[in-house]
Amino acid sequence: MGKDLLRGSFKLMKSINRSLILNIIREKGPISRADIAKLTKLTPPTVSSFVKELLEAEIVIERNLGESSGGRKPTLLTLSEDMFHVIGMDVGSQNIKTILTSITGKVIKKSIVPLPAQTTNETLLSLMIDSVSGILDHTKIDEEKIVGIGVGMHGIVDVEEGSSVFAPNLNLQDIPIKRVLEERFNMMVKVENDGRAMSLGELWFGNGAGIDSFVCINVGRGIGAGIIINGKLYHGSHFISGEIGHMIIDIDGPQCTCGNYGCLQTFASGPSIVEWVKKEMRLGHSSLLTTLTKGDLEKVTGELIYSSALEGDTLCKTALQQAGRYLGVGITNVIHTVNPRRIIIGGGVSNAGDLIMDNIIQTVNQRALTNPAKQTEIILSKFGDDATAMGAVALILAELFTSRNTESAVAH
Repeated sequence: MGKDLLRGSFKLMKSINRSLILNIIREKGPISRADIAKLTKLTPPTVSSFVKELLEAEIVIERNLGESSGGRKPTLLTLSEDMFHVIGMDVGSQNIKTILTSITGKVIKKSIVPLPAQTTNETLLSLMIDSVSGILDHTKIDEEKIVGIGVGMHGIVDVEEGSSVFAPNLNLQDIPIKRVLEERFNMMVKVENDGRAMSLGELWFGNGAGIDSFVCINVGRGIGAGIIINGKLYHGSHFISGEIGHMIIDIDGPQCTCGNYGCLQTFASGPSIVEWVKKEMRLGHSSLLTTLTKGDLEKVTGELIYSSALEGDTLCKTALQQAGRYLGVGITNVIHTVNPRRIIIGGGVSNAGDLIMDNIIQTVNQRALTNPAKQTEIILSKFGDDATAMGAVALILAELFTSRNTESAVAH
């Protein structure tokens, strides 16, 4: 398929009624034409006409899976997984995770490229290009069938420019991600803050599907959040909505990478958990980690802390429980400010599961203002570590499936 035909297919998908039909097929498929007509309230001939165009463009395919009450079996419609693919990137402070997925979000290929200790704008962009090229080189998928590249980037992102304004954990500023990747790969590129991207991924095909208001919290080397209000992603006036890692919990607390003191992420992020454990070990507290690292504190990692906690190590369990309590305080503040129906937690620290979640839920239950607020649903992300990369994929799908003539899927 050539670029012109591919662009024609994108254009075909962007009208209001086609977008409506495509979203129904994406969410409910395999589905019959008759059921599409009922759900969209479009007339059967109108649905048939649009479906014919989508079938000819190979965006949608037919399957003879239906059951009828007599007579001919209805043909059911589903998206063609072979037609379009998306690349999603999670740019953290330690590595770049890149995934290739089908149009339905099925992961086909994944790679992780480590970042050097001292990273410049040029180094980062070069490694991002190498990551995308590596994914393309190791799959047999026609590059022309790749719709675009979504990027979930930690820190402050100018969504309109597609640039990283400030990446505090890398100490980098003004990285022209969109411009460089579009020039190199000649395809659509969308850039978003990692927490906000993650929330969009949960909205599209995760634990936020069908929920009109929720907050997604990405807890890794930093802590960020994406806020969905009335089914739309909220950015704020200066693109800093969701920066809850820089919510100040203790004005006399430790200094954060942002320059302030006592930010939430100095108490509950992955590195802060590791640093607290190392400090306690230096003070003489016994731990399984002493044996596991042969006394080398620099070998202490979040993964080792988690596995030791599972083995019953008191110090490691305390570290995760304490982080859970601090996260619970931050989440209580979010509940009092946004009052979402659901809180979804993803990122590396979320892998600790109940060891951290029990204390989060307990803290919210103690501190939230009203009984209904105390009962706010708090669950883990469907995607764990891959939540931001899946969100980056959703950035492109949101562009693809949302008509320009309808209300934007992103609120400011």
